[in-house]
Amino acid sequence: MSVRLPKYRHHKASGQALVLINGRRIYLGTYNSPESQERYNRYIAQLVAPGLTVDESQPEQALTINALILRYYRYAQTYYVKNGQQTDEIYGIRASLSRLRKLYGKTLAKDFGPKAFKLVREAMIQEGLSRKYINDSMARIRRTFKWAVGEQLVPASVHHGLASLPSLRRGRTEARETAAVLPVEDSTVEATLPLLSSVVADMVRFQRLTGCRPAEVCILKPCDLDRSGEVWTYKPESHKTEHYGRERTIFIGPQAQEVLLRYLARDPQSCCFSPCDSEAKRLAENEARRKTPRSCGNVRGSNRKRKPKHKPGERYSTDSYRRAIHRGCDKAGIQRWSPNRLRHTAATEVRRKFGLEAAQVILGHSQANVTQVYAERDLALGVDVAKRIG
Repeated sequence: MSVRLPKYRHHKASGQALVLINGRRIYLGTYNSPESQERYNRYIAQLVAPGLTVDESQPEQALTINALILRYYRYAQTYYVKNGQQTDEIYGIRASLSRLRKLYGKTLAKDFGPKAFKLVREAMIQEGLSRKYINDSMARIRRTFKWAVGEQLVPASVHHGLASLPSLRRGRTEARETAAVLPVEDSTVEATLPLLSSVVADMVRFQRLTGCRPAEVCILKPCDLDRSGEVWTYKPESHKTEHYGRERTIFIGPQAQEVLLRYLARDPQSCCFSPCDSEAKRLAENEARRKTPRSCGNVRGSNRKRKPKHKPGERYSTDSYRRAIHRGCDKAGIQRWSPNRLRHTAATEVRRKFGLEAAQVILGHSQANVTQVYAERDLALGVDVAKRIG
C-alpha cells in the first residue's frame, strides 16, 4: 500500500515554501530555492522511515548528561535485544551510566571531556572494581557519546576527546586484577554431583562432555538435535556469535547421548533441562523417603504456599544454573566453581589429546587465538621437552 506524501507548497503571503505534516505547518525557506527543496526531501525521507528523526538544528547546547543518558538508555533497550528479550548488556549499560550520572548528571554533555572522564574512572578504582570491569564500563560510556554524536546531540569533538583516554593496563594501575578462569578438576566436579539435583547434575555431565557454553545447555531442545548419525549434532537456536553470521554446531558423542536420552521424550519445542522437572523429581524423592504413614501427618501438598513468589520455570537461566551448582558446592564443603569452567576443562582435555585445531572446532571458535584462552597448555609437554634437550 503506497503512502500519500504531503506536497511541496508555496505560501504566497511570505514567499516561503511549506509542507503540511500531521496538521502542522513547517516552513522550509524561500520557495523554489535549493535549500527549501533539500529540507522538503529530508522531511519526506523521515515519513518513509519513521524510526529515523533528523535534527535540523545545531547540537543541543543545553543537553545535560542526565538527559543524554535517558535518551541513550531508551535506544539501548530496543537495540540490545535477542530473540525478543533484552540481553545482559542492558545491565552493564545501566550500571556504567549510573556511575556517570552520580558524578556529572547535571553537567552539559558538550562540556564532558577527558579529565572528567578520568575522574569517573578513578572513582571506580576507589570503589574497588576490577580493571576489566572498569575498562568495560568506560567503553560503554564512550559508546554512549559516540551514539550522541551520530544523533547530532553533542559535537564530534566530545567523543574524540573521550577516545583519547586509553584503557587501564595490567601492572600500571591500582585497579585490582581478577583471577584467570581456569579449568575445574574432574575430582571437584565428581564431589559436587551427588549434592546436585538429578537434572542439574546431568546438565553438568553434558556440558563437561561436549564443551558447550552454559547458555547452550540451558536452551537445548529435542528439535535442535540431529540424531541421524553415530555422533549427534546440536545447533542452538541462539548462540553468542550469531550476530556475526556464524553457525554453531555442538558434537554429541556416545556418553553425552546417554545422558541426554532421558530427556528427549517430551515436546520437541520444550527445553530438555527444566526446573519444573527438577522440582517434581525432588518432591517425588522426598515422598519416597517419607516414613510417616500416609494416613498420618501432612497430606502431600498441604504444606505448600498457595501463591509462592517464585515458581519453577520452563528452563534454566545461566544464573539459576550457576546458583544451583554453588549450592551443591556449599553442601559439599568445597570451594565454589562456575559452569563456564567446565568449558575450559573440556577444551584443555581436547587440546592435550587432539591438538589446538580440534579444540577450536569443539568450542566453535573462528580463530585459534581465542581457543588458547580456554585451552590451557600442557605443562607436562614442556617438562618432557626440557628433559630431552637438556
